[in-house]
Amino acid sequence: MTAQDSATRPSRIAVTTAAVDTAAVGTAPVGTQHGSRRAGTVMAALGVTAFSLTFPSTAWGLEGIGPWSFVALRCVLSAVIAGGALLALRIPLPARRHWAGLAVVAAGVVIGFPLLTTLALQTSTTAHAAVVVGLLPLTTAVFSALRTGARPSRMFWVAALTGAAAVIAFTVQQSGGALSTADLYLFASLLICAAGYTEGGRLAREMPGWQVIGWALVLCLPLAVVGAVVALQHESFQLTGHSTAGLLYAAIGSQFLGLVVWYRGMAAIGVPKASQLQLAQPLLTLVWSVFLLGEHLTPAAPLTAAAVLVCIAVTQRARG
Repeated sequence: MTAQDSATRPSRIAVTTAAVDTAAVGTAPVGTQHGSRRAGTVMAALGVTAFSLTFPSTAWGLEGIGPWSFVALRCVLSAVIAGGALLALRIPLPARRHWAGLAVVAAGVVIGFPLLTTLALQTSTTAHAAVVVGLLPLTTAVFSALRTGARPSRMFWVAALTGAAAVIAFTVQQSGGALSTADLYLFASLLICAAGYTEGGRLAREMPGWQVIGWALVLCLPLAVVGAVVALQHESFQLTGHSTAGLLYAAIGSQFLGLVVWYRGMAAIGVPKASQLQLAQPLLTLVWSVFLLGEHLTPAAPLTAAAVLVCIAVTQRARG
């Protein structure tokens, strides 16, 4: 090691720490802090964009594939891709202390959320489901505070609650004040997904984000294979252009690639702030529902969009 390498080693360590642990950003130069946060915000935003297409792709998939078969096949495909990448790169098994957290990620993000939302979309429009799931950022922030001890500022919580109130008002206006079975599925999905996001964000500070979701998918592979075999015997299965595209996107674009950049973003900027970017997800999904599915967009959507975008701006500026 040269003298120059020895001199630069501490700064490199500080830069790495700043990129993965927002609690330690003070150890890095100001420019590096801003660069790391900016890159993390971009990564999280890419994840949100990928997730915003999940409901439309699921709706396409359900045109020819039963809900249980769709979820099982989606998991099998993404797990095979993730497992192949882990094997090709010879990634060692996670430490024993990480397996419990990976199980939470698997239960919440890989199985629970996809299954519950797919069941909901049998009777709910993608637009309605997207607005209900707009409560996920607030739910994730609460889970993060309970699990990791994060203490966002009062302004952060005011903005988050305001955004949630806007989403709830939109939902009530759309549903006429009555909750359906689909809504119950969606609210349950919020809780289990928030737990998975929070645990995944914590793990992504100790291991690369793509490995977090990769190992969670591999953990679910045996159950997914059994589920696919059983479901395909009892449900219809027809590969059309829409159902094939929907299945492939849900498995590759949403279940794997989307979560890879999402967890990387959460590791850089923290779970609470990253989760607030998801306030934009239902708005993006509303756009996709119009252009891809031909659903009707109500006049209340632009007002909700404006309120939510303001809340995103406030939460991103509020310091935790």
